[in-house]
Amino acid sequence: MTDIPEQPLAGRLVGDEHHLLVRIYYEDTDFSGVVYYANYMKFFERGRSDYLRLIGVHHHELAQMDPPLAFAVTHIDITYKAPAKIDDIVLVRSRSTGVKGAQFFLHQRIERDGVLLCEAHFDAVCLGFDGRPRRLPKVLINAINHTVTDKKGG
Repeated sequence: MTDIPEQPLAGRLVGDEHHLLVRIYYEDTDFSGVVYYANYMKFFERGRSDYLRLIGVHHHELAQMDPPLAFAVTHIDITYKAPAKIDDIVLVRSRSTGVKGAQFFLHQRIERDGVLLCEAHFDAVCLGFDGRPRRLPKVLINAINHTVTDKKGG
């Protein structure tokens, strides 16, 4: 029998944030034993995807809508503060900061034991499978706005 982990696989919602624990594996590091800078993007993606999943926005359901929808990141502003190392357990914190038309905005942080390692602001857009921007459906706006604390529009 498998024990249920204390931290669910998709993380958890804590107030207006999503928290996801990530263990740093050998494959995440460069030759010096620290996390390769591009891998922080993977950790942020996991945080965004699981945040959306926990507020009821599932990628496979977006693809089945009429018209089918998907998300694409359009802008990233990232700052690296300190390295994560092999075997570290880091916390990916994700918080929606608003929606506007076809766009939504997120602030994400990666921390180890309360110390900020990396921080990013992401802009994402909702797209049809034809690659053209589509307004976020009302159900998605409501789900995202439910956790927003610093709106960029509406």
